[in-house]
Amino acid sequence: MTASSIAVNVRGALKTAMAGIAANKYDYVPPTVIPPIIVTGVPNEPYLEPELLNKSITKVKVNLVLTCGVTYGANATALDQLEKLVLSVLAAIPSNYTVGAISAPVISSVGASDLLTANIDVSTYYTQTN
Repeated sequence: MTASSIAVNVRGALKTAMAGIAANKYDYVPPTVIPPIIVTGVPNEPYLEPELLNKSITKVKVNLVLTCGVTYGANATALDQLEKLVLSVLAAIPSNYTVGAISAPVISSVGASDLLTANIDVSTYYTQTN
């Protein structure tokens, strides 16, 4: 049996769940992007929260940030596009993930692109298998 990993079983599963959304998906923040974007692999603070039972780690809570971004242009249009993207992402998040806060939109520069972005806090539990 192949060992499981957070990269495949948590971040990868989250990215796969976003497949039906019309946006470019990234596991990390790349140097340049083509909006709209969803970045699925960014660790949140705290990143891993171990749960111990008899001094053994039984599982860890994995905290991530999903970043949604759209082209920043006319503010009302960009905000509407971002809200639609965020709602699409919320609908696609698997049931074994918990959704936390959604940040206020901010203007972010990635490469030559100015984006209107919002972060969605998500978490799930992961147990290592070998």
